[in-house]
Amino acid sequence: MDLEQMRQNTAGMILGFSIPAIISMILTSLITIADGFFIGNYVGKEGIAAVNLGLPIIYLYLGVGLMVSIGGVAIAGMALGSGDRLVCNQVFRQTIAVTFVFSLFISCAMIFCFEPMLSILHANGQVSGYFKDYYRIMLLELPVMVVNSSFGMFIRGEGEPKYYMKISIISVILNVLLDYVFAARFHMGVAGIAAASLISALVSLICILYFFAEKARIYRLGMFRFSGEICVRAILNGSSEFIGEMSTGIAMFAFNFVIMRKAGADGVTAFTIAGYLAYAFSMAIVGFGQGASPLISFAYGAKEKKLAAGIRKQTNRYVFFAGIAVYLLMAAGMGWYSRVFVQSENVEKMIRSGMLIFMISFFFSGINSISSFYFTATGRAFESAVISASRGLIVLLACIFTLPYLFGMTGIWMAAPVTEIVTLGVTLLFLHTRA
Repeated sequence: MDLEQMRQNTAGMILGFSIPAIISMILTSLITIADGFFIGNYVGKEGIAAVNLGLPIIYLYLGVGLMVSIGGVAIAGMALGSGDRLVCNQVFRQTIAVTFVFSLFISCAMIFCFEPMLSILHANGQVSGYFKDYYRIMLLELPVMVVNSSFGMFIRGEGEPKYYMKISIISVILNVLLDYVFAARFHMGVAGIAAASLISALVSLICILYFFAEKARIYRLGMFRFSGEICVRAILNGSSEFIGEMSTGIAMFAFNFVIMRKAGADGVTAFTIAGYLAYAFSMAIVGFGQGASPLISFAYGAKEKKLAAGIRKQTNRYVFFAGIAVYLLMAAGMGWYSRVFVQSENVEKMIRSGMLIFMISFFFSGINSISSFYFTATGRAFESAVISASRGLIVLLACIFTLPYLFGMTGIWMAAPVTEIVTLGVTLLFLHTRA
């Protein structure tokens, strides 16, 4: 990285790092969307509902993985910016190891949580069976996914974001092909969809290990001396991402709890289909954040605070206009979007009535998310944690448990935009007083 180039071509540097990351993250989300397509068309809407009920499990993995990884990447990036390559390499090795161990621990613990979750959500019959078939295999896939994501952040830190983008392309293509083979040809149902995800994740891991064994210039695989201090710093620095993902998982559980009582499995299916779009958009925002974070950390580590703030402002402008573009595009194609996944008049009616309300959140969620990334990248975990907790837990839970009882299913769709608007006030306050 070059500070002078960052000053003179801030927008170009952001896009140069972010676009490959965005493509990678959107491709990752396309795996989820493709899974939904094959489940909806070859298993049924009950399969979509079952997979959605377990999304809090996935968010738990993402929360732990992002907490360790983003915190570690920020520490490594600042060390690199100050010229200490030995420390940044040690942080890299420890970050990957800790991420892997934590993920394995979660898989061992989650085996015993299936029945309590299904009981609380009042899920039974086909939905319960599909849930178990899918997530028993995903407990093997999710640790691999988390480690792959952590490796990907360091690949970008190497200045090679396009390499990870290529890996993501391979993973998506392989996953979609295997979805077709296992679900459409062999009729393996949701278990086949999960197996496709596991195989594609393992292939991606092999490609990633090749990069760090043969191509990496800064971060190299090898032995390391565990540092409790660095581990604690990484966890604290990445705590906002953990709070954000865990809050999303808790909120998703709360959404499912309320929707199952207000609209049943059809309501969960409709909300899940809308959620595919929200997930893809959030992954694009994460791509912007992951692309901008190394630049911000490097500039901040080099004592260029004004430059770091400028990178954040430019990235915020990009995500705001991206939200407007997605809203306008989906407003024109909402009916088609619904029918891609299921042929159900009731589900389509719910989506038509709610998505325009739901997507208002896209105008504000990007700014909140990028600002949280900014505070994490500059070592200010408190501000980042407050933003994440507000948009992912405190305000959102208040909306989930009040708005549906005032406005019915419309209240479910209103929860996200109301949450992001309230959180935006908190974000702007922090940026004005502490940025």
